[in-house]
Amino acid sequence: MTALAGGEGGGAGASRLATLAEAVARVVGDDAQPLDCRPGELAYAVPADRLLDVAKTLRDDPALRFEVCIDVSGVDFLDYGRAEWKTADATATGFSRGVARSATRPDGAPAPVKPDRRFAVVYQLLSVALNQRLRMRVYCPDDAQPMVDSVTGIWASANWFEREAFDLFGILFRGHPDLRRILTDYGFIGHPFRKDFPLIGNVEVRYDPEKGRIVYEPVGIEARVLVPRVIRHDNRYDPQLTNANTNTND
Repeated sequence: MTALAGGEGGGAGASRLATLAEAVARVVGDDAQPLDCRPGELAYAVPADRLLDVAKTLRDDPALRFEVCIDVSGVDFLDYGRAEWKTADATATGFSRGVARSATRPDGAPAPVKPDRRFAVVYQLLSVALNQRLRMRVYCPDDAQPMVDSVTGIWASANWFEREAFDLFGILFRGHPDLRRILTDYGFIGHPFRKDFPLIGNVEVRYDPEKGRIVYEPVGIEARVLVPRVIRHDNRYDPQLTNANTNTND
């Protein structure tokens, strides 16, 4: 499947998508590499060092005019393409995590391959003037300190989205005017959307009436194994009872 797979219901929709793809290829060139995506969508990978130049072009070119950035999100590819949850059965120790994906998907296409980089930033762009959308993905060059340039100077709406990606994924945005946490507390430890973040967290908080403030303490939740409950036969749902003829002569 390529970036032009399918279309928006076929016909005119597919033609509009093809026209947009041709415009991106002509204007942006090799700086935008097509990505696999759902039918009726366009997605491109952009090098981190070309992000700002490509973003300005997507916004300003008359054939593109993506004047609105409607979302910015982080992605953690830590276990992508390597393993999946196995939920059909479980042992006393919980669900299995070591189920390797097959080489192909059910539709026969190659299975996803884990990218070379762990973290990426995804931008959802909208052209109100031309009624078209585009997705842009930028991989962070450094896994230890993921960082890309801030696009707040191009799309002001990206301000809070970038703060959210910083808060939840620990992705830094070079040049952001006020990069600080936006969803978690200022004293929060870690980034909760990272795949290696513990499910029970690192610390817990509570209000201390004696100190008159919020205090941080070690997590008091005991780790537990997620094992499904076994629902045994229940006589209330016996077919002989539920299907019995309720018409009686009193």
